[in-house]
Amino acid sequence: MFKKVLFQLHWFFGISAGLVLALMGVTGALYSFQEEILLAINPEMAVAAQAGEVLPPGEMVERLQAQGLSVSGLYVDTEGGQPTRVFLTPAPGERRGGVRFVDPYTAELFEDPRGLQFFGLMLQLHRFLAMGQTGRQITGACTIALVFFCLSGLYLRWPRKVWSWRAWLIFDWAKKGRAFNWDLHAVAGTWCLPLYLCAALTGLYWSYEWYRSGLESLLSDTPRAAGEERGRRGPPPEGQPLPEVNYTNLWQGIQQTAGGTLGIYSLQLPNAAGQSARVFFMLRDAEHTRAFNQMQLDPLTGEARQVERYADKSFKAQLLASVYALHTGEYFGMVGRVLMMVASLLMPLFFITGLLLYLDRRRKKRAALVARQALGAGDGGEPWLVGFASQSGFAEQLAWQTAGQLQAAGMTVEVQPLARIDTAKLSETPRALLVLSTFGDGEAPDSARGVERQWLAATLDLPGLRYAVLALGDRQYAQFCGFARRVDDWLCGRGAQRLGELIEVDGDDQQALQSWQRQLAELTGAQPLAVQQVPFDGWVLRERACLNPGSQGQSTWLVGLQPPAEAHWQAGDILEILPRNGEAQVQRWLREHGLQALESVVIAPLGHTLGEALAARQLPYSASHLVGLHAQPLLEALVPLPSREYSIASLPEDGVLELIVRQQNLANGELGAGSGWLTEYLPVGEQLLARVRRNSGFHAPEDDRPVILIGNGTGLAGLRSLLKARIAAGHSRNWLLFGERNGEHDFYCREELQTWLESGQLQRLDLAFSRDQAQRLYVQDRLREAADELRAWIADGAAVYVCGSLQGMAAGVDKVLREVLSDAVVEGLVEQGRYRRDVY
Repeated sequence: MFKKVLFQLHWFFGISAGLVLALMGVTGALYSFQEEILLAINPEMAVAAQAGEVLPPGEMVERLQAQGLSVSGLYVDTEGGQPTRVFLTPAPGERRGGVRFVDPYTAELFEDPRGLQFFGLMLQLHRFLAMGQTGRQITGACTIALVFFCLSGLYLRWPRKVWSWRAWLIFDWAKKGRAFNWDLHAVAGTWCLPLYLCAALTGLYWSYEWYRSGLESLLSDTPRAAGEERGRRGPPPEGQPLPEVNYTNLWQGIQQTAGGTLGIYSLQLPNAAGQSARVFFMLRDAEHTRAFNQMQLDPLTGEARQVERYADKSFKAQLLASVYALHTGEYFGMVGRVLMMVASLLMPLFFITGLLLYLDRRRKKRAALVARQALGAGDGGEPWLVGFASQSGFAEQLAWQTAGQLQAAGMTVEVQPLARIDTAKLSETPRALLVLSTFGDGEAPDSARGVERQWLAATLDLPGLRYAVLALGDRQYAQFCGFARRVDDWLCGRGAQRLGELIEVDGDDQQALQSWQRQLAELTGAQPLAVQQVPFDGWVLRERACLNPGSQGQSTWLVGLQPPAEAHWQAGDILEILPRNGEAQVQRWLREHGLQALESVVIAPLGHTLGEALAARQLPYSASHLVGLHAQPLLEALVPLPSREYSIASLPEDGVLELIVRQQNLANGELGAGSGWLTEYLPVGEQLLARVRRNSGFHAPEDDRPVILIGNGTGLAGLRSLLKARIAAGHSRNWLLFGERNGEHDFYCREELQTWLESGQLQRLDLAFSRDQAQRLYVQDRLREAADELRAWIADGAAVYVCGSLQGMAAGVDKVLREVLSDAVVEGLVEQGRYRRDVY
């Protein structure tokens, strides 16, 4: 909870204060190299060191006064390496006078340098946003916000292996989209964090009097007395002459006090009777370019009244005297200045990447809201309730499409997952359409197991309910559509009236779906009410690589597809492809059955050769029933290749849709249609037909709750996309349990997972390689070994995601969960949406 609140505050202040900090960073970076830039664009001001000494202050002031200037101070490099700055006496009513630049050897005036006003504006923007005291309050508040960003950002990305430099500092340039922005924001922020803390904690010295006083009380060796002068003196008292100064004695006092290594001095002349001349001076062997000493001299005798030497101060007092040097990085020499400048210039980067991450988060939330609100209120009298129970997302897709068509016909529609429809709501519902998927051999989908128990145990009467059921299943199981049949029988037994016969769909049987369309048309009176399928589109095979060379098992491949421009998916979704036979397979089948590849056939409305057409048909081992058929009837007698589904292993921000595909071998030794097409037959650079299918039942949670990811083999694909989504969202409480045959060959995505583990983005990784020891070891065994931690994660609100094989792994994991947590807790997790499976 604390981390979630901290995250919300981090982005809220980032959006509100980030733009001001970006402006302060850029202007501060420019101003920090003001002298170098001014000399670069004003080469006529360059002063070369000469054999003789620079003019002493008395002669310098005398020559300047002869030119009509009233001098209040000098800033002189005694080695002659830069122009002398002359501070002029303020005019009556003014706080500060002007500044002129002169030759230190001749007191010759330089023209006002080009760019001086620009840097004056940069300073005003940096300190006050050019808004006076109001701007000062804003920049001060934003500086405090910068300290908060540094500390909260450090906490939010704190890795598990805190001493791993890779976890802190390595940036992955291969990432794209949101993942790229997040990595840039976090890693670059880590690099800049010490510099930003230094700049912020010193910058507050000029923002708030309370901060300055507190810092001086904490660090100063001799706390400043009340009323003691601070900074440059104000204007002289109006109407009073300037006090007399003996420049010869003053210069001797400066030299005697500073010693023979005087490098730079800044002289502030007294502007009222009784004041001392104040001198800030730096020696040639100073620790850094702002290690100034101070002295106060009698303006007539040159006698030193007070001397403060930088070297004599304690370390903390030296830090206080070096506040400006720390703020600009000069404390660490030229390297520090450059690093601070670069970090300051990068300040807009964090505002931009933070804003992009925020907008992406908002866009996704709006898209989800729009998807749910797309069904507005209709004017069709009694409302329709469309309920769905989905394991892989197909039932949900059909439910939303059906609801959309009902609304288009003027009906009022509400769509809900079956888990949210309790018996009380069912009793109040006049009309319901239920799209129910059966999982495995007659089981309810995970999300509907609880509601099935609730409904079937209830004894309520439903005489006012009229309903229809669309049942989805797989005929290879004995209990085909078993769950939907049980619900239909129970509704009928409770007195509910069927609006039509139960319609059962095997896979994506189009004839059964058309029957559903006709039934909807009869119920609504609107023609047509078609449940539209998402069309297949062209995806380009961009790359593929074997993940387990030398493995004892079948080879497994990482397949990368270039998506169409309009394609979008979420972690947990599924890609459905239309496979094709390889050209060599087709040619071999044609030869074995004495057929000619170039014979013409028609697949309405286009003509093809028989060889081309057979690429999309199932090629039976025995073709005795096809003997004597010409090309066209032979083609029509063959069954089209069914589609294949694969869990998606990447995010849209990666720029490529990735699948993890294991090759399957048929009884005749050939590769299976889907795996063969993706891993061998389809040439790289060519297209295949595919479409994304939403699988909301396996989407990652939107909050920062812990997530336990369990899978084996190619089931890593769905878990990998979930991990990527969690990491991109800044959620690091992730635990992965992964199993395969052999650790040396079958540890898929090894480097990626280990990098996430080292960085703390994956808090725990448990591996089970079944063939690496005499006794077989599986992920469910690892889960049982971590029973105590499993209970702790579940108690902390963790969600469990299982992806991989149904037989063996998923069943074994379910058994262990029930052993460790109890049946009641597991059923509660299912009903709360905290136990989700994508298994096959």
